[in-house]
Amino acid sequence: MWARERKRRIMEILDTRQQVSAGALASLLGVSRETVRRDLVDLENDGRIARVHGGAVLPQPAVEAPFRKRMNTRQREKREIARKAAGLIRPGNCVMVDAGSTTSVFAQELMRVPDIMVVTNSIDIATTIQSAGAEIELVLLGGKLVSDVPGTYGALTLAEIERFRADIAFVAPVALDPAEGAFDFDLHEAEVAGAMIAQAAQVAMLVDHGKLRATSRVRYCPPERIDVLVTDKAAPAETVEAFERAGIRVLN
Repeated sequence: MWARERKRRIMEILDTRQQVSAGALASLLGVSRETVRRDLVDLENDGRIARVHGGAVLPQPAVEAPFRKRMNTRQREKREIARKAAGLIRPGNCVMVDAGSTTSVFAQELMRVPDIMVVTNSIDIATTIQSAGAEIELVLLGGKLVSDVPGTYGALTLAEIERFRADIAFVAPVALDPAEGAFDFDLHEAEVAGAMIAQAAQVAMLVDHGKLRATSRVRYCPPERIDVLVTDKAAPAETVEAFERAGIRVLN
């Protein structure tokens, strides 16, 4: 049995059982445990399974911790991502930025870029830029406050996004997979990010290494719509290569 067929069978078994031991797979497939181990490593690297002691399980969807807790995690990585992302912007650009913990840190770099327009639904981003007195035309989108993330959402927000055409949309998904694309945990956050992407000439994903090769509940952007992935230096080389094979430029 060829490797591709074995991996297809492994996924079929996991879809049925949710978890399976390496010994059971070796018996079912008629191959050695070492062959199974290599197949499981490949599938895990592709983000399709999670290896556990003695076997494999289907990966759990990514979930979001409360916003203020997320603001205090991976601060170094977020600052690194923010610096790299700011380098993508040129004077005169109109940029859209969605609300999130990573983009809130990005605002601290964004406010240093003069002569741009920033369109955002994030109250944190708007406050950071406004308080700095930056030479930026700032638009805070209207809408409802419906989550612990300090931002605006809903039909009004989506309608206002359609009034603008951006050079770059910067969004920070809860999970990003090279085969599946970008995901959020909450529908209203996914709707805003998706609407911004629809109005942008380029799309940049701001994602730390812990959110790569993962999925969550709501997909809002296929991989072919993503131009740039901005991540941190801790992103594994094989993960970076997987995104590059998908046609996505990676800054890490």
